[in-house]
Amino acid sequence: MSDLDTTFLKKSIEIATLSVNQGGGPFGAIIVKDDTIISTGNNQVTINNDPTAHAEIIAIRNACQTLASFTLEGCILYSSCEPCPMCMSAIYWSRLDRVVFAATEKDAAKAGFDDANIARELALPYTSRSIKVEHVKCEGHDACFTAWQNKPDKTSY
Repeated sequence: MSDLDTTFLKKSIEIATLSVNQGGGPFGAIIVKDDTIISTGNNQVTINNDPTAHAEIIAIRNACQTLASFTLEGCILYSSCEPCPMCMSAIYWSRLDRVVFAATEKDAAKAGFDDANIARELALPYTSRSIKVEHVKCEGHDACFTAWQNKPDKTSY
C-alpha cells in the first residue's frame, strides 16, 4: 500500500460521505490511470431507482466514456468498501488491473448492506436458487451466437 493508494482511498470515502449527504448510499469509488483520477462514482440506487447504480458501476461507466473504451486495462479502482458480487463481475468484465478498498463487506453488513446471501446464491446451481430460474429449450436458441461467430468485422470482448 503506497501513500498514493491511501490518498485515493480517502477520496473514495469522501465521495461516499458526500453521497449520503446528497441522498445516495454510503459508497464511493474512483478510477485512476497513470496516477490521475479519470472518473468517480457514488451510490445512486435510491436517487435513480436503479439497483445497479452502485458506486463502482457508475465509476466504470464514467471511465469507459472518458477513455472511449469498453476495457479499463491499466486502471485501478479505489472503493470506499469491498465491492459486492455484481460490482466484482463488472470489474472483471472491464478488465481493471487492480482493486483497492477500505471498508470490508462485514463493515457494510453492520450498516445494513449485507450481500453475503447473494454470494451464497450465486455459488449454487441455478436450479437451487431462491429466485426461480428456468432453462427452456427453444429452437434457434444459438442463432445469435452463430451470427456473432460468422460476423467478420466484430469487436471481440
